[in-house]
Amino acid sequence: MTNLAEIIEKISPDAPLLIVDADEVLLRFVEHLEAFFVSKGYELRLTSFQLSGNIFPIEGDEPASQDAVKRLISSFFEECVDTVPAVPGAADALKSLTDEYQVAILTNVPHQFRKRRETALRDLGFNFPVISNAGEKGPAMQQLNRATGHQSVFVDDLPPQLASVAEHAPDVHRVHFVADERLAALIGKADHAHVRIDKWHDLETHLRSLLLRD
Repeated sequence: MTNLAEIIEKISPDAPLLIVDADEVLLRFVEHLEAFFVSKGYELRLTSFQLSGNIFPIEGDEPASQDAVKRLISSFFEECVDTVPAVPGAADALKSLTDEYQVAILTNVPHQFRKRRETALRDLGFNFPVISNAGEKGPAMQQLNRATGHQSVFVDDLPPQLASVAEHAPDVHRVHFVADERLAALIGKADHAHVRIDKWHDLETHLRSLLLRD
């Protein structure tokens, strides 16, 4: 089960809230996933901003089947959820922002791997609560946002998640962030994001500027 309710109970109504995704925001997920694929006889060909249809057997011309992709992703989390490296600058930026923001990580890691991911993130300097989610993040963000009387910010790499938050919690400030430079080049700012920022030093500056408006 997700630990959302447990985290909500700990949120203060007296400080702004910063909710960040993990993969491609805090963690270099795609880079690590690529190396894993190769170890299993597959490769990721980044021709569009998605995994589906872009995973191929090495030297093959037909993309991997949906079932094969599901097995690969499941195996990746089982074997590698503890070893994904950090995005440069992310840990230092978040640590410096904790004087102003309450920070939590909202990630679609499978629930059974939440504790492993939280431990791995802590080892990388991200000493924040981790909420495991499945599917759209808008409903979870809606509940989190209700717990504070100040500005809430949501940071994610995926346009559908930004759209979901826009639908369920429209007053939340939404940041589109894509750490991997190759992925970032394949997509513009998400329609439902207020801003697109791909570097943590720029994001830190932006988040501080929001406090002046709160």
